Amino acid sequence: MISTNGRYALRAMVDIATHSQNGEYIPIKDISKRENISIKYLEQVIALLVRAGFLQSLRGNNGGYRLMKKPSEYTAGDIIKATEGTLAPIQCLACEKNECDRYDSCSTIKFWEGYYDVINNYVNSVTLQDLVDKNLEKAINYSI
Repeated sequence: MISTNGRYALRAMVDIATHSQNGEYIPIKDISKRENISIKYLEQVIALLVRAGFLQSLRGNNGGYRLMKKPSEYTAGDIIKATEGTLAPIQCLACEKNECDRYDSCSTIKFWEGYYDVINNYVNSVTLQDLVDKNLEKAINYSI
């Protein structure tokens, strides 16, 4: 299950990408208000995104956060993994190489590997730009 950190990170990145079309810095209070996330919690989530190299911060009156790359260069998987670590459904798949003692005799490992592949393929196929576009489309349809 994706934690609140992962969900909020994705929402914050979509918000920043949506409102920073020309690379301007977006104040955290604006993100907080639009996304209905407390500033205190949002600061923690954004710190993870800054550490991951996804966001650049600027302090001061005109400060805030902006993307380090174009929205099309981030995947939902990149963002979620920056806050969640791994998306592995079971512990033995959390490492690059499965070193489980039961790997060769495990009756369910192929199922879990397939499940994990489906998750990874999906989250890695959706870009931040895709999410921004869907969000804007939803806003247009909602206002009609």
